[in-house]
Amino acid sequence: MSIEPAFRVSNLRIRFSLVTVSLGFLIFAVGAKPNWFGWDRSPVVGFIQIAVFLIGLALICAGGYVGLSALWGNEQRSIIADIGSRLVGTGYVIAVFTGMADIFGLGTQPLPNVPYFGPWQAGGVFIGELIITAGFLMIIPYRFGWNKTREIEPNNSS
Repeated sequence: MSIEPAFRVSNLRIRFSLVTVSLGFLIFAVGAKPNWFGWDRSPVVGFIQIAVFLIGLALICAGGYVGLSALWGNEQRSIIADIGSRLVGTGYVIAVFTGMADIFGLGTQPLPNVPYFGPWQAGGVFIGELIITAGFLMIIPYRFGWNKTREIEPNNSS
């Protein structure tokens, strides 16, 4: 006789998410700091480098979302978790638009010049990453040791 858990976690989805997040982190690190891998880099951060670390960030977001959603199992997700999933997407959009501000014509350098990834763009990407982190923290299924269906009985000691 086996006792079935209240929730079922998909191990395949967890493995997929871990591989995706790991690959995303590797691509993000290559885009952000290619000199860690011994690759030559120019003194400025260019379009390709920005695009590579944003692709890595996209893989981190997608893999993290899949993995944390799999932890919910068969349970219905809470409103906080739904808000968190939207925050992950919003944070990524903020990171993309601030990282690519010069390409979109919103940055400090006009388009014929080399895109410049300066302190304003770096700050915007960092704010986007903070919002992504807050979203991930909201998606985590916090389970407590008590049974949710148990009624609290009043204390009749008086």
